[in-house]
Amino acid sequence: MIVEADGGSRGNPGPAGYGAVVFAADHVRVLAERREFIGIATNNVAEYRGLVAGLEAAAELGASVVAVRMDSKLVVEQMSGRWKIKHAAMIPLADRARRLVAGFERVSFTWIPRAENSHADRLANEAMDDATLVDEVRTAREAEKPTAAPVAEDPVVPAVAAQPAPGWTGATGRPTRLLLLRHGQTELSVQRRYSGRGNPPLTELGREQAARAAKMLAAKGGISAVLSSPLSRARDTAEAAATALDAPLTVLDGLIETDFGEWEGLTFLEAAERDPELHARWLGDASLPAPGGESFDQVRERVDAVRRDLVGLYPGANLVVVSHVTPIKTLLQLALGVGPSLLYRLHLDLASLSIAEFYPDGGSSVRLVNDTSYL
Repeated sequence: MIVEADGGSRGNPGPAGYGAVVFAADHVRVLAERREFIGIATNNVAEYRGLVAGLEAAAELGASVVAVRMDSKLVVEQMSGRWKIKHAAMIPLADRARRLVAGFERVSFTWIPRAENSHADRLANEAMDDATLVDEVRTAREAEKPTAAPVAEDPVVPAVAAQPAPGWTGATGRPTRLLLLRHGQTELSVQRRYSGRGNPPLTELGREQAARAAKMLAAKGGISAVLSSPLSRARDTAEAAATALDAPLTVLDGLIETDFGEWEGLTFLEAAERDPELHARWLGDASLPAPGGESFDQVRERVDAVRRDLVGLYPGANLVVVSHVTPIKTLLQLALGVGPSLLYRLHLDLASLSIAEFYPDGGSSVRLVNDTSYL
């Protein structure tokens, strides 16, 4: 596969963003695109962020041999080992890139003129253009925010105050913390059936689970907003949390569950009997969609877009995100920087809580997975 990446900063340092694109070996077919506004940074930091994003995308696509092409002489020479890295801000980014490189059989780095890197350059500029939208929304939100008394916190252990990253991760700044809450029980979940875009209501137990989760979140405090999938099982769970927290609730379409297409409502065995070969392949290939549905790779694209928006619009905030198994697993996958195997191996209970953090410098961490102690 071919990875082309670019980054830029309007001010150097200034509002910065990166873009990355993964091509098939024919350099025609686009397999993946990545772009992100990263806040205030230098050109070189943005370039490295683009490289990391491109390598991550190639790894998720299962690449073994990668040809990296960039118009940054600095990044190409440093990653090739010919130039030393002197700037402290780039050392952790270069280390992240090297760890990704080590996961492939072979990676080459080639400098190309800017004119030959137009696809990644366009994505990087689109990411920097996002800064204007982020500032507009943030300004509007600040103007609408009522004056409120400080949130009371435990004198010893703050409830969910954003904390600095563990020192060994290298991440800096205050993270946007996502408290990932799975919706409560429905009849389809009782019967262990594929439940994607269908809209079954919460059962009586599901409503009780939502109430218990809301009580737990209210006790934590310090939460700025609640974001929810549009499906009723998630919205009802989210509304309980928003009411208990006295926090605004926003519905985001990108948090919706996977579209299981023709497998909707079937059990695992029923789907396997209906489409034995496809179902077996689907269980290990994130690029394959269910018949008439969507693939886990497609889910990742829209969930990652939601993540980028939340980090940009709510810097350093604590947010409750109420969604479904696949979107929550995907956010944990993004925070851990691992491949799609996590989707098939991680179990999440109904109404469980997981916590992922995303830092302004691109770092991330997972602090909690599948907590159900409050139920």
